[in-house]
Amino acid sequence: MKSYVRMLAASCLGLVTCWALAQPTATVPVPQDVVQLSASATLEVPQDWLSLTLSTSREGPDAETVQTQLKQALDTALTQARSRAQAGQLDVRTGNFQLSPRYSREGRITGWRGSAALVLEGRDFGRIAALAGSIQTMTIGGVQFSLSREEHHRVEAAVQASAIERFKAKAGDIAKGFGFAGYGLREVSVHANDQEYAPRPRMMAMQAKAAEADAPVPLEAGKSMVTVTVSGSVQLR
Repeated sequence: MKSYVRMLAASCLGLVTCWALAQPTATVPVPQDVVQLSASATLEVPQDWLSLTLSTSREGPDAETVQTQLKQALDTALTQARSRAQAGQLDVRTGNFQLSPRYSREGRITGWRGSAALVLEGRDFGRIAALAGSIQTMTIGGVQFSLSREEHHRVEAAVQASAIERFKAKAGDIAKGFGFAGYGLREVSVHANDQEYAPRPRMMAMQAKAAEADAPVPLEAGKSMVTVTVSGSVQLR
C-alpha cells in the first residue's frame, strides 16, 4: 500500500513538472521610447561661517603639572572669550584636550606633553578676529570657512529648484525633437555637491600676524560652490 502511494505521488509530481515546462515563459516587455537624461545647476556664494581654533601645548616632568598648566591657559582664554560671545555671531566651545607620556629609548616615561584647544566660530568675522588677536594664552592653530547651516539650506533649495526646471525643460525639448507631444517621468534622483574655495595664502599670513599682541587677525573668506544634479529617465508620449 505504501509503495502504491509513493508511486502515485511521483506520477503526480511528474505531471505537474511537465505541465509547468509546457507553459510559455513570461517575458518582460522592453521599454520603448524611454530616454535617460540629467541636468545640473550651480551657484557660487560667499562663505558666511568661520571656525577659528586656538591652541596651546605644554611639556613637563609629570602629568599633573602639564594638566594644570593647560587648564590654566584654557580657563583664562575661555573666560575672555565668553565675555565677548554672542549667539550665532561668535560662539565659543572647547576643542581637544590631550595628555600623553614621552618615552626614552628604553621605554621609560621621561615626561609628559599635552595640548588644549578653544574654538571660536560664527558669522561676525571682525569680532572673532579681534578676540583671537587679544587672547595671550593660546595661539591660532587652524582656520576654516564654510557656509552656515541656514545659508546652505537656502542656497541648496534654490539650486535644486533651478536644476529641476532645467531637467523638465530638457525633457520637453527632447520629446519635441523626436516628434512627441510630451513625456512622463519614470524615475529620478537628486544629488547635491558642495565645493569650498579658501584663500590659503591669506590664512598663512593670518597665522604669522597672530603673534602680535591685541592685533586684529586678518581674515578673508572664500566661496562655496553648490551644485545639484537631477538625473533619471522619461517616457516619451
